[in-house]
Amino acid sequence: MEPSNEQLYCRTRKGDQGAMETLYKRCEPPLYRYAFQLSGSRAVAEEVTHEAFLQIIRPESRFDPDRGSLEAYLYGTVRNLIRAVRRSRAVEGIEEPAAEDDILRALIDDEMSLALHSALQELPGPYRDAVFLCDLEERSYEEAASTLGCPVGTIRSRLHRARQLLAARLKPLRLSAVPTAR
Repeated sequence: MEPSNEQLYCRTRKGDQGAMETLYKRCEPPLYRYAFQLSGSRAVAEEVTHEAFLQIIRPESRFDPDRGSLEAYLYGTVRNLIRAVRRSRAVEGIEEPAAEDDILRALIDDEMSLALHSALQELPGPYRDAVFLCDLEERSYEEAASTLGCPVGTIRSRLHRARQLLAARLKPLRLSAVPTAR
């Protein structure tokens, strides 16, 4: 039986390097994808993902296993770090990366995929998180609820509303993609 993330965290706090490596290998890929979906930037996603792990190994770490799962804490940390990056860029007058610099757009040239990414970014945070975890990460409602610290019913309603918003946003593109009879 594999140790839980919380058990690995406790072993890491006691100096077990192998526990940290296992925890990182297990949690880093989905955290990076989450950070990338929120930021649209590979560099920002890498930076905030690594910073989230650094925060949990620092002596002043605020993670408390009695208050929630380590996974939920890491996702919340990534979300907060991305917000901080956006605020600092706004204060410094730095523009978001141009479309051609966006790794997603460099990898995916399909117009609908780009529109979907844009529409996802415009969703309110709780809706976007639910879509990301359930639809893109293929997590169960229960796992998403645990990660986000809310009831399963809330996840279901957020997904329903998010899908309605996405459908409305993408409807004009679907109609323009349908060939017209001549």
